[in-house]
Amino acid sequence: MSIRLHNDQPKGDLQVKYGRSSRLGFFILALNLLSLLVLFGGALALNEWSRGLIDAKKESLLGQAELLSTVLADKEYTIGEPVPELNLLKTPTLLRDVFIPRGQRARIFDTNGLILVDSYQVTEIIPGAVLSPAKPAGTPPSSDQEVRTHRQERLASESEREVMAEVERALAGEPQTTVRRNESGDRVVSVSIPIRHVRQVLGVLTLEAGNVDEILDDQRRALVPFALVALAVNLLASLVLHLFVARPIMRLSAAADQVKLQRARAISLPDLEERKDEIGDLARSLESMTDTLSTRMDAIERFAADVSHEIKNPLTSIRSALETLPLVKTDAQREKLTSLLQQDVRRLDRLITDISNASRLDAELSRDRPRPIDLNRLLADIVSVYETTARPGEIPVRFERPSQTLKVAGRDGPLGQVFRNLVDNARSFSPADGEVRVVLEEIDGDLPIRIRVEDQGPGIPPENLETVFERFYTSRPKGAVFGSNSGLGLSIAKQIVEAHGGRVTASNRTGDDGLVIGARFEIDLPSVLGAGRRP
Repeated sequence: MSIRLHNDQPKGDLQVKYGRSSRLGFFILALNLLSLLVLFGGALALNEWSRGLIDAKKESLLGQAELLSTVLADKEYTIGEPVPELNLLKTPTLLRDVFIPRGQRARIFDTNGLILVDSYQVTEIIPGAVLSPAKPAGTPPSSDQEVRTHRQERLASESEREVMAEVERALAGEPQTTVRRNESGDRVVSVSIPIRHVRQVLGVLTLEAGNVDEILDDQRRALVPFALVALAVNLLASLVLHLFVARPIMRLSAAADQVKLQRARAISLPDLEERKDEIGDLARSLESMTDTLSTRMDAIERFAADVSHEIKNPLTSIRSALETLPLVKTDAQREKLTSLLQQDVRRLDRLITDISNASRLDAELSRDRPRPIDLNRLLADIVSVYETTARPGEIPVRFERPSQTLKVAGRDGPLGQVFRNLVDNARSFSPADGEVRVVLEEIDGDLPIRIRVEDQGPGIPPENLETVFERFYTSRPKGAVFGSNSGLGLSIAKQIVEAHGGRVTASNRTGDDGLVIGARFEIDLPSVLGAGRRP
């Protein structure tokens, strides 16, 4: 089983992956902004257009009013010397003879603000609406009619006040241009200018154009295409989001369900994995995750098969010995079978212990966060335990330490298990008069800390220098104590070392004559930054 530290996931990669700009998010934002920009741009354009039309209408009315006021200030339409005033007999004929377009109204006020002439009174062009059929005499007015009458009276009163205010400002000598409502409640463009004879103000001419609501209606109708375009953009954005976001996520969900229902071992959607946005990242991550889980499941299955095989061997031997024991006739044969049973029991006990350790390895590595470990102290403590608990005839262990302190980021529990496994393995292969050396040193390279465990045993067959780290490796040299190893110790040691970012290798020690004088296991680990480095 592959083992990784709890925090071995590269944080820099995660920050790059999730801290970069989101292509998919930018795409969604751009689509939404596009529809808003279309609508906003259309509103601005139409607003400018309507403002320009109203301004043009004001300019047109102002030009007409100036022309009429110039004519009205002529001697033909004024009387009195030295203080002139408007001729009330000829002034109405001017408004009658001058062409006033439909929808416009002209009124003349005297200096007191009283109306002198109204174009509606001297021409036949009077706007209005078709009246409803007359009701029989004596029919009381309906409530709706009363409401309409009250509303018309209120509008007429408000319009009269606005007109009088406009006339008063014009009598002060300044032309007035406004947009207001008339007696019918319709919005009109109004222009009021003083009628001057030389410098004398004779009255005020007011021109109204009552098609402002038509202009605004045209504006609203012109806004419809922009709204339709914005709606089309929104619909298109929704369709695109469905095709490029919702459907791929649904496919990933369906693929994950297939894995959950054990109809597939991994998720594989090549067309989605080729995408360069978050959907592609998700597809690649899911495929990598399911591949890892599939690999882990295969490893667990192989591990279970290996465990079953390794446990079956000593159990078979124990069963055979127990079946044979009642048949033996001499004490020597009985002692031999009892010794065999004890060896098989020890082997089975060691095997179960190592299997238990291997099964807990993932949890132990992920439970605690790495911290700086003083290897000088850790190795010294481990070797001192062997020295204080050594029995007569057991292989001694000697520790050689450097002068400087060497530290590694990790967990002292799993690292201590690695060193104990290697020392136990070396002691099991060493001769009775041999010893095991544990050497801690600093070297040059990317993994500057090295721990060497050396024995004086028969060494390792050259063809097994790599396979010695595989699970249940049991190819032992002649003379090795049977049942003292389960074949899992070196495999566990390699997994722990690699989980700490290091490597472990095996080699043979040779003498001056080239003969093998023992085995050597080397562990290279990364150093805590700045700890134990030579100046």
